[in-house]
Amino acid sequence: MTNLDEVAPNVFRVQGTHVNMAILRDGDALTLIDGGYPGDVGAAESAIRALGRRPEDVQGLLLTHAHIDHMGAVADFHERYGIPVYTDPIEVAHLRRDYLEQATGKDFVPMLHRHGVLPWLLRIARAGATKKVSVGDGLAFPADGALDLPGAPVPVATHGHTSGHTAYHLPQHGVVITGDALVTAHPLSKITGPQLLPPVFDHGHGDSVAALDHLATLEADIILPGHGPALAMPVADAVTRARSSAHRAHGTPRGTSHAEVVRVPGRVGLGVRAPAVDVKLALAEKFGVRTDVDDGRDHRLGSRRGRSRGP
Repeated sequence: MTNLDEVAPNVFRVQGTHVNMAILRDGDALTLIDGGYPGDVGAAESAIRALGRRPEDVQGLLLTHAHIDHMGAVADFHERYGIPVYTDPIEVAHLRRDYLEQATGKDFVPMLHRHGVLPWLLRIARAGATKKVSVGDGLAFPADGALDLPGAPVPVATHGHTSGHTAYHLPQHGVVITGDALVTAHPLSKITGPQLLPPVFDHGHGDSVAALDHLATLEADIILPGHGPALAMPVADAVTRARSSAHRAHGTPRGTSHAEVVRVPGRVGLGVRAPAVDVKLALAEKFGVRTDVDDGRDHRLGSRRGRSRGP
C-alpha cells in the first residue's frame, strides 16, 4: 500500500503517522510542505523516490506550523541537505523554540479513559512525538504573494492553531493545503469531514474559528488537510461545515480498539485493558508527565511552556 496519492496534477499527499505531508512538483524540482513526525522521514523519502526524484531535488521546505508532527522531514532535510525552511514571520520564533505552543503528555491524562486515546499516544510516541526538534535558522517568507518555489504556493495567514499558522493556496490547481487550520479527521475526533481539531490541541479556540475566514474566500475545491483524507469540496462549503461542528464536544476517537499491546513490562498484554495505575506509569515513561502514582520512582521530566497544542 502506497503512502502517496496525487490529489491534483503535480500535487501529492504523503501519509505519515496520522498526519499528512504535501509534495509539489514542477519538472524535476520539488517543494515539500510539512514533514510529519521525526519517525516519518522515511515515508517522505520513499514518496520522493516514488516520483523518480531524490531529497536533494527539494528546492524549499515549507511549514504550516512548527508542531512536532509537522517538522520531522523538514528539520531532517534541512540539516542533511541544507534546504531552506520557510514559514510565517510569527512562526519563525516558534520554529527556533524560543517558546513552545504545543500540547504535552500531561494534557492527555484526563482523557485516558476515552476509547483509543492511549494506543494513539503510544503510536505517536513511537513516531517521535517526545523528541526535541527545532530549526534555528528558519526563514520568514521573502515577499507577499506566490513563493518562487516549485508549485508557486501562496501563503495564507491562518493564525489560530498556532500564533503563526499558515495555509498554502495553489490557485492554478484549485487546491488549498490547510495544515491544522481545517482537518477532515483525527484519531481523537468523533466526526469525519471538515472540522477543527479537538480542543486539547488548541491554544485559542476563538482564534482558530476566526482563521477559517481566511480560507473561505479562496478559490479552491480540493482540500489537502494536515490530518485526514483529501476532500473534493469547495473550501467555502467546508468552512461552513467546520463552523457548524465547532461547538460540538470532541475527544472520543472512533475506529480504534483497546486490544493493543501496552508495553508496561510484566503487566499488560494483547487484548488486556490496562489498569489506571499502569496507564499513568506508561504515560509517565513515554511522555515525561507528572503522575500521582507512588512507586518509589520520580516520573517528572519537567514542564514546558505551552500556549497552543499540537497533535
